[in-house]
Order: sequence, then structure tokens, then C-alpha cells
Amino acid sequence: MVTSCFIFSLTTINAQEKVNEPLNIIVFGAHPDDCDNKMGGTAALFAEMGHRVKFVSVTNGDAGHYEKGGGHLAKIRRAEAQEAGKRLGIEYTVLDNHDGELFPTIEVRHQVIREIRKWNADVVLTHRPVDYHPDHRYTGVLVQDAAYLVIVPNVTPDTPPLKKNPVFLYLQDHFQKPTPFKADITVDITSVFDKKMDALDAHTSQFYEWLPWTAGMLSKVPKNEKDKRTFLINAWSRPVSDNARASLTKWYGSEKAKKAKHVESFEVCEYGKQPTDEDIRRLFPMLIN
Repeated sequence: MVTSCFIFSLTTINAQEKVNEPLNIIVFGAHPDDCDNKMGGTAALFAEMGHRVKFVSVTNGDAGHYEKGGGHLAKIRRAEAQEAGKRLGIEYTVLDNHDGELFPTIEVRHQVIREIRKWNADVVLTHRPVDYHPDHRYTGVLVQDAAYLVIVPNVTPDTPPLKKNPVFLYLQDHFQKPTPFKADITVDITSVFDKKMDALDAHTSQFYEWLPWTAGMLSKVPKNEKDKRTFLINAWSRPVSDNARASLTKWYGSEKAKKAKHVESFEVCEYGKQPTDEDIRRLFPMLIN
């Protein structure tokens, strides 16, 4: 059993001393649009501050539609992801694993480890392994399984190991069992909310076709581009929960927390580096109190 004493930790450095050194942030979603929906705003803030962000879709999304499918759909979704990445100012990679068939195999674990190592990640984010979709659950498991192994030289030896263990975080969800999501970190994305909506808008096959179809709302999707934007905002805006508001207050102070209209929250994973509040402020430099 590996205990925390064997986990390499990030050196605690004053946030002001690190402000000009780019951070490396990598986010794993199960499908091409998951990262955008859960962290598009925070990614945009990181990018605006000069930090490096990469979204990785672990599957190619080739099953996510009611009419299209297979290689044709995978090509469409890869192009949509690339456009979303451009709009956010980040990199976007889509791995070639089938949608709806993901399983936490050694092969896919190696893919995840390589992505984290190549990005020299300071922070890694993904789904909690508690979710309605098996691809989401197994993406969470795969990233958890990589959380220690990214520093082990004899694992995936074709890619040099990291010299430090990153901080691993979970993306927000609404599932309650066995435990509800905890907003350890909450970012005010009000200033970049439009940019997040731009990213979601790039995923035409999902936010205007597939997801409305699964919700029985396809007939309600407007034809006019302006009305589509209103539809998108109404469908994907979320009120700030009490849990998130309390987290906002911790990081921004009560006055700034009251003004936030749109937020994204993250939970610290028990694996990897366990960050102090000082670490979090360094790794999330937009948290200004």
C-alpha cells in the first residue's frame, strides 16, 4: 500500500513569485464537449492569464447522435472540439476510443498517463467516478489510476515520468450517492461566461441536436442564430448553489462572492498532491480576495 509519505509534493512557493510562470492544466472528459461544459470558463480565464490549458476527450464521441454515427460522427466531433479549443484559446485532443464502450483498461490508462506526462501537468481535472454515464465513470477511474503512476518510471516507460505529483481535482456533478460533490474550489467565471457559451456553441452536433433530442426538446431548438444563443444560455446556465457560494466567499471574500453570476466548482481528489490553501491560490491565480 502506498501512503501519502511516498507521494511527491509540489514545493510551496509564494503566489506572487509564480505569477509570471505558466501553469500547465489538463482536463479529461469522456466525450468531446464534457470539458467545455464543466470547465470552459475557468479554462478561458487561465488562457487569458497566459497559462497552458489542454482538454482531452478520452473517447471520440462516435455514438453521440440520433442520426449520425461511426467514423463520420467522430470526424465531426473532432472538428467541433478543435473549434471550441480555438474559441477558448486552449489545446484540444480527442483520443480514438469508441464512445459508449470505454473501459478502464491498461491500454487506455497508458494513454492517460502519457497525456499527463507530456503536458507536464500541475493540475489534472476529470469526472468523479460517480455518474450516470459509464464513459464518465471510467474516465474518472482511469485518471485516478494514473494519479500515482505518473511519477513511476517503470510504468509507461516510453514517456518520461513527472518529477512531481500534480494536484488532481474533480469536475462538478449533481450526483448524491455515495457522497455528494464538495465545492473545495469555486471560480467566478462571470467575465468569461460568453466565451464559455462560444465553446459550447462550437459543438453543434451536441448542444443543438443530440442533447436536445435526448431531452425530448429537439423541436424547441430555434433556427435563428440569435435565438439559438438564447436557447443555449437558458439550457446551460446554472444558479449559484449555497455550497458554491460558501466556497466563493472563502476564496474571493463576501462582497465579490455576492456579485458572481456564473461559477465553476472543483473538488480535491484524495489521490495525488494534497494542496494547501496557499497551493490552491498559486494554482488558481484568478482567486483574488
